[in-house]
Amino acid sequence: MERKDLVKLFDHTYLKPYATEEDMEKLCREAKEYGFAMVAVNSVQAKRCAAFLKGSSVHVGAAISFPLGQTTIEAKVFETKNAIENGADEIDYVVNLTELKEGNYAYIQEEMHQIVSVCREHGVISKVIFENCFLNEEEKRALCRIALEERPDYIKTSTGFGTGGATLSDVKLMKEMVGDAVKVKAAGGIRDLDTCLAMVEAGAERIGTSASIAITEEFESRRK
Repeated sequence: MERKDLVKLFDHTYLKPYATEEDMEKLCREAKEYGFAMVAVNSVQAKRCAAFLKGSSVHVGAAISFPLGQTTIEAKVFETKNAIENGADEIDYVVNLTELKEGNYAYIQEEMHQIVSVCREHGVISKVIFENCFLNEEEKRALCRIALEERPDYIKTSTGFGTGGATLSDVKLMKEMVGDAVKVKAAGGIRDLDTCLAMVEAGAERIGTSASIAITEEFESRRK
């Protein structure tokens, strides 16, 4: 793997609730300097980051119903539209885990259908956050089957705010279930190069991390 390929894996992340304008400007400046794929921010920061990144190749990724996913479909759709209007060109939304745990797969599919449809209509990348640390294997498989029908661009392991982050077993399971029809994003707890590369080997095509710079610099240092 070349450096240019590595950096394009990264969704450079700052999702803390107390982010300042200075934090956002720094995040965007770093993303432009390193050539990362996206900055991942709370949706309230989309407009600010879009202004900072104007004219660059770096996307603005808005986290929707983050980190709990406990808002209605209507609220998630509104937040998605609002984020897009404010400059987001990628959307990462959290599924409704309550409805999933209740076995209400029709609700989960309708939620995914509506949000993915909005993204597709606007030419925006869609990602569905499973939050696997709270799910059993059948629930993970059910989400993958729904994703195969609705075809978001990515399914994603975690918010990074739950009790656990990405695991190799989850990435492998998700990739095995969706194949090449939907891409997999690994996020949560990925802080070093070996973990990053292992996730890619397992099938991840995006990496969500706040350690993008540290991982890139570790990559560079190994090549010397």
